[in-house]
Amino acid sequence: MRRRDFLRASAFAGLALSSLNAYAGAAADSKPKRVGLIGTGWYGKVDLWRLIQVSPVEVVSMCDVDKQMLAEAADMAALRQASKKRPRTYHDYREMLREKDLDLVLIATPDHWHALAAIAAMQAGADLYLQKPVSADVVESQALVAAARKYKRVVQIGTQRRSTLHLIEARDRILREGKLGKIGLVEICCYYHMRATGNPPDCPPPEYLDWDLWTGPAPLRPYCPIAHPRGWRAFTEYGNGIVGDMCVHMLDMVRWMMDLGWPQRIASVGGILVDKASKANISDTQTATFDFGNLNVVWQHRSWGDAPDPKNSWGATFYGDKGTLKANVHGYDFTPSEQGAAAVHKEVDYELDKYPDDKNEKGIELFASPAVRYHMKDLLAAIETRGRPVADVEEGARSTISCILANISMQLGRTLAWDAARGQVIGDDEANRLLRRPYRQPWVHPEADKV
Repeated sequence: MRRRDFLRASAFAGLALSSLNAYAGAAADSKPKRVGLIGTGWYGKVDLWRLIQVSPVEVVSMCDVDKQMLAEAADMAALRQASKKRPRTYHDYREMLREKDLDLVLIATPDHWHALAAIAAMQAGADLYLQKPVSADVVESQALVAAARKYKRVVQIGTQRRSTLHLIEARDRILREGKLGKIGLVEICCYYHMRATGNPPDCPPPEYLDWDLWTGPAPLRPYCPIAHPRGWRAFTEYGNGIVGDMCVHMLDMVRWMMDLGWPQRIASVGGILVDKASKANISDTQTATFDFGNLNVVWQHRSWGDAPDPKNSWGATFYGDKGTLKANVHGYDFTPSEQGAAAVHKEVDYELDKYPDDKNEKGIELFASPAVRYHMKDLLAAIETRGRPVADVEEGARSTISCILANISMQLGRTLAWDAARGQVIGDDEANRLLRRPYRQPWVHPEADKV
């Protein structure tokens, strides 16, 4: 990169950093927020530790149906927070929220629990950091948006690509400056081998795990060692597969970078085409097309075989008539079509000089840590102003619902036309019946008009 381009790139990064730091300016002088965490597994801790890094919060409460996981997380919180106090621990999130003493609740449960826990937290007077996807079905997403507006709660969704510095730079410097020209296609993908393999026998759950409460509103499957911890994404009963888990990030990133609203039509094909022996029942191969009118965003995942581009195995490629932009969690590359024009390469800044403890944290995603920190700062500033954060629940719902519709399209074998104003599929009663999952009694499915 030429020196002038390097300085300009650095300036854009500096502006992004300054603006994100400024978001937290008002929050810095406020009384520490009282925080609760529902779901103390992998990303619940990842999110909470990043919040503690950027704000002197007091972690008051933690909840999990896994006694072992809960106790470990509470001990770790006592070591990490300034007060050194061990948070109160709860088996049932409803008991935790009944205290009504929390300013902010972080939710990092399996997806099938997101809606019920989030709505209950908002009803208890708390603002939220809710992990993506927003929900496990479309009607849940609609109820969550309605609850956030009714109770006037600030809700940040864990689609932290919107707070990733190098992606902010790529949006501002490449896309908004028109360097790609006209864009007609964006390819998004994930080729990680992340779908569970094997077919272990069902067995009794471990004594420290309340499997019935873990299952909650989902169908009660026999316990399988794949499902907990972390492997629950392999089952459609608890989430929406790799599309719901990984496509939601990349689709949301593209929507944000290009200022897109709802797709007009969604089509998807795929299934279990290779690994038919596994107990997992999510697709191992899937393609989805999100039609935004003059732009198609095309998703593909395979949990087998090699990635076409190993350096962009979870990311997006923007194709314009003046150049190509490859953007992912590790950096971005702009390649202009004009011969002799300067290319641009940028990598993620891990900020290990500022946060050296990240190097030794179990389970951390180093590439995501800076983005989660800035996402938390953005949330805190929105709480102070009562404004909407960068990944507001309504934006999260758009990306989540779009991915759920892709799975419904694959299930039905046809393209779906989406009426965003009515929140329904146009002219397809069968598809509309699938917008709501059946709930296991005694759990009651939330409704937008009843939250």
